[in-house]
Amino acid sequence: MSTSPAQCSRPLRVLVADDNALNLRLATRLLREMGHSGVLVTDGRKALQALQAQHFDVALFDVTMPDMGGLEALAELRAWERAGRPRTPVIMVTAYDLPEDRRRMLDAGADGYVAKPLDAERLAAELARVLGGRPS
Repeated sequence: MSTSPAQCSRPLRVLVADDNALNLRLATRLLREMGHSGVLVTDGRKALQALQAQHFDVALFDVTMPDMGGLEALAELRAWERAGRPRTPVIMVTAYDLPEDRRRMLDAGADGYVAKPLDAERLAAELARVLGGRPS
C-alpha cells in the first residue's frame, strides 16, 4: 500500500540509517513507491554527518548499528537541537517490538517507532502521524 497525497503534501527527503543492505534496499523501495527520496547511511555517526550537511524532513534510525547505534545518534542529535539546531523528526526502526521497547525509544527522544520488517502501510502511517500529514 502506498501513501495517498492526502497523507503527505509533498515528497519527503528521508535519511535512512541502517547497517543491513537488505533493510536499506527495502526502505528505499518503500519510500520511492510513496513518492519520497531517501539518502542512505550505514551507521549513526554517518547519519549525524549527513544531518550536519543537509536538510531532511525526517530520519529513520535503526536501533542497533556498528560504531554508533540509533539511540546514541538520537541523543547526540537532540543535544545539537537543544543548542539551537532546527529539530529533525526521528522514527526509530527496530526488531524490538514490545510496548516497553516503544516507550524506551520515545523516552529517548524519538518521535516515532516502526518495527521490522518494514511494510509500506505501517511506515506510511507513522510518517503521516509524526509529520502531522503536513511535512515541513
